[in-house]
Amino acid sequence: MLIRILDDFQRDPTQAIITLAAFSFSLVIAITVHEFSHALAATSLGDRTAQSQGRLSLNPAAHLDPVGTALIFFAGFGWGKPTPVNPFLFLRISPRQGMALVSMAGPISNIVVASLFAIPIRAGLVDLGGFGFELFGESANDIADVILINMVFWNLLLATFNLLPIAPLDGFKVVLGILPPESARGFARLEQYGPGILMMTIMLEYILPGPGILSSFINPILNLLTTVVLGGQVL
Repeated sequence: MLIRILDDFQRDPTQAIITLAAFSFSLVIAITVHEFSHALAATSLGDRTAQSQGRLSLNPAAHLDPVGTALIFFAGFGWGKPTPVNPFLFLRISPRQGMALVSMAGPISNIVVASLFAIPIRAGLVDLGGFGFELFGESANDIADVILINMVFWNLLLATFNLLPIAPLDGFKVVLGILPPESARGFARLEQYGPGILMMTIMLEYILPGPGILSSFINPILNLLTTVVLGGQVL
């Protein structure tokens, strides 16, 4: 993030600081809500592991990973501490299906948050000209606009990214819970390779010219969510 806006700091330090602050605030909130929702879903199903470790909280300090948080500021992406879940403590539901519900709770919570912050935008009170990673206008009112827009954008992006069916993302556990038992067992064998596949996919996004594999998967889902949440495609 800092690397991408060095030029903006030289051109307009105040605007650049507002942009960086809004981005950081939005992503920290998005990650906190995401991980809290995993903990809440697991607790509701009978597993109190996350609750016993202080993760059933909306305090960002309970969910932010030091390295992941630092990368938010310096690289423009990051992650939170994985929420501990013991699926064998679930009540009245199988571990596989329970994990699918717990995993789905994170992305759903981000979509809900984005929808709430989208209300002023849908009402026409906010200009969508700066949607995404952009500097905004110069009026004082734009401070509120940039926060609203960033809250919508980063919550939807976090939800979309986590819906990808690659371990350790939430989408992998969701697919495991949907597949028939035999197919799920075969799909589960890919879990050990997931982190490597994910890291390689992200690296190729920066190395190869043009839209990468990650963008090809994320953009259609993100466009669908923005269409639903904002009432129109903006990407």
